Amino acid sequence: MRLLARREHSRSELRRKLAHKGHEPEALDEALDRLAAQRYQSDARFVETFVRHRVQQGYGPVRIVAELRERGIDEAEAEAGIAAAVADWQRLAEEALHRRFGDLLPKDAREWAKRARFLQYRGFSADMVRRALKR
Repeated sequence: MRLLARREHSRSELRRKLAHKGHEPEALDEALDRLAAQRYQSDARFVETFVRHRVQQGYGPVRIVAELRERGIDEAEAEAGIAAAVADWQRLAEEALHRRFGDLLPKDAREWAKRARFLQYRGFSADMVRRALKR
């Protein structure tokens, strides 16, 4: 309960953290089932809050889905969370680019590639990167 009091966790995260502390696998499954039944833990709620937080930080959908997979969320649930997010991904890419590099246009191919790598690292698709760099 202390872990969930701080922030939402996926079932997989909780299982890993509690197993690391030496709890028995059978007891873990029982406790996690009880937490889910009492709605203290919900992967759907975790996905919703995680996506919202990452969007506010300026990350793109590719990176968010990858981070959700790392936290034990399956692909379908991660994609549903991205689809449910109220985000203009193209605008987010342009804002991230502007915050990092300002209004100056790239002066050469090397600078253009640097900006493209930055946006790709932030989790924007190649198409979004291309459109953001053209503006």
